[in-house]
Amino acid sequence: MAAGNQAIKVAAICGSLRKASFNRGLIRSAIDVCNESIEGIQIEHIDISPLPLLNTDLEVKGTYPPAIEAFRSKILAADSILFASPENNYSFSGNYRLNYFGSIPFSPPINFPLFFDLLDEAPLKNAIDWASRYPNVWADKPAAIVSAGGGFGGGRSQYHLRQVGVFLDLHFINNPELFVPAFQPPRKFDDEGNLIDPEIKEKLKQLLLSLQAFTLRLGRKNA
Repeated sequence: MAAGNQAIKVAAICGSLRKASFNRGLIRSAIDVCNESIEGIQIEHIDISPLPLLNTDLEVKGTYPPAIEAFRSKILAADSILFASPENNYSFSGNYRLNYFGSIPFSPPINFPLFFDLLDEAPLKNAIDWASRYPNVWADKPAAIVSAGGGFGGGRSQYHLRQVGVFLDLHFINNPELFVPAFQPPRKFDDEGNLIDPEIKEKLKQLLLSLQAFTLRLGRKNA
């Protein structure tokens, strides 16, 4: 454990790979909030798009492919985790094309922003599973979840992710929670997926402050 005033390192992971995803926008905003108004916390967005689908045949004598090793190392080095979790079928994971739209793929691709985050969900579960392979690098880390979407704002995905976190030995903050109803007025995001709602930004700041305090309280500050 580190002493002194070294910043807490937060690994931020988004379950959507789409550049203009609202959930990716929440992570970008979290980084901006920390840079502008919260001392002692540093967020790095960890890109999960290079990760291959989980296949234990890729594990050779306890080692993993370079992309997996790099990802696992970043999670292990982090003091805490920030998840941005889209929702699909009341969950954060699944074979999305089969489950949500049926067995026939859409061609050409759907061009409605409402659906894109729903189509991008499987990468998060894949990343979680890779990092949970022995040794589980999620273990004993504080964590927080944010989400944006229709209806409940991704809330069901958060509660399902919390269930998975029990096995992973993650310690989620309970308050505050942040579910962003992305399609309700006033407008929450611009066309590039950037968060523009000042009230949501303030709620995001309070969540980050809670994660920071919880991380320090658990003594999970790495050297």
